[in-house]
Amino acid sequence: MEGRVWNFSAGPSTLPLPVLEEVQRDLLNYGGTGMSVLEMSHRSKTYGGIIGDAEATLRRVLDVPSNYSILFMQGGGTGEFAAAYLNLFASRAVREKQRRLGRPLACDYLVTGSWSKLGKQEVERLGGRVNVAADGAASGYAGIPPAAEWTLGAPDETAFVYYCENETIHGVEVPPSAVVDAVDPSVPVICDMSSNMLSRPVDVGRFGAIVAGAQKNMGPAGVTVVIVRKDLLERDEGDADVTRALPSVLDWSYYDRAGSMPHTPPTFSIYVCGLVFRWAEQQGIRELARRRAARARLVYDEIDAHPAFFRGRVDPACRSEMNLVFNLPTPELEATFLAEAAERRMVQLKGHRSLGGIRVSLYNAMPLEGAEAFAAFMRDFYARHGPQEKD
Repeated sequence: MEGRVWNFSAGPSTLPLPVLEEVQRDLLNYGGTGMSVLEMSHRSKTYGGIIGDAEATLRRVLDVPSNYSILFMQGGGTGEFAAAYLNLFASRAVREKQRRLGRPLACDYLVTGSWSKLGKQEVERLGGRVNVAADGAASGYAGIPPAAEWTLGAPDETAFVYYCENETIHGVEVPPSAVVDAVDPSVPVICDMSSNMLSRPVDVGRFGAIVAGAQKNMGPAGVTVVIVRKDLLERDEGDADVTRALPSVLDWSYYDRAGSMPHTPPTFSIYVCGLVFRWAEQQGIRELARRRAARARLVYDEIDAHPAFFRGRVDPACRSEMNLVFNLPTPELEATFLAEAAERRMVQLKGHRSLGGIRVSLYNAMPLEGAEAFAAFMRDFYARHGPQEKD
């Protein structure tokens, strides 16, 4: 669309153009109601249809089993660091296991980058007993330790295993099924899929819960999706310790009973998410997975062609197809790269403030043409700024 840029932001990220156009058409008068979704009551029949359709569509797209609940919450991925821990330790299944053990259960964490590290630290802050089963710190989070080196706790002493499937800052993505294949089936696996949810098929039935901020592949900022197995929502309701320790705003069971609306939800964000879910269903989840691989390949081919110039930081075995990170030989060249990219209407490419460099985020809504344009720019930049061959 004329006037729009190639937006490579890590989040909030680009949205599908057809979705934005539908939002624009309906902004002032949704469905003939004479009002915007921004204005309508979340208790109205119309909005009930909007949130119900959003949930049903996501369930179809990801083939979510019937014994899982889908919740729309707030607080982002950061809120779910605490929520995952508090809800699992409030669940009847985990509490019964802990009673049998006679001491607090451990929480296993795979630390593969900044977000999983922050999740671990939040549980430690809340007093949880954390077992770091694997930590990529020694490599600067440039890879994932092999599963043979993980130190997972004994199943009867472990409440859950937690990991982040795609680290947006470090550009590391855990291969599909790598964690659930390594974990005893009796231990729930909790996965943060904030930045790759909806980009490829996922076997939901192998997880205890999946949590994801929407602002990468699913919609605008302001809503968090939680997909949780229903048995983990069962509680010993008479236990006062459970209700005191778990704020209502983080309580998955409370949200489940109220259909994600115990209070006013982020209505407009959920509405836009529903449109994105419908768009994803029209594309097909396998087609979205094919496109994500094709986009990433275009950029990684340029990195691999000139590794001394486009300096990739991640082990190729676990390079993210969502967030591609690299450095140039000098900070001055990186500044020139960003400036010239902006002149070509390619924006939001600066790496995270903690690492610097370049970060190219290629979420679902980025057309293949955007990745092609960026790869062409990389080739041109190398031709002009790379090492000059001597005659």
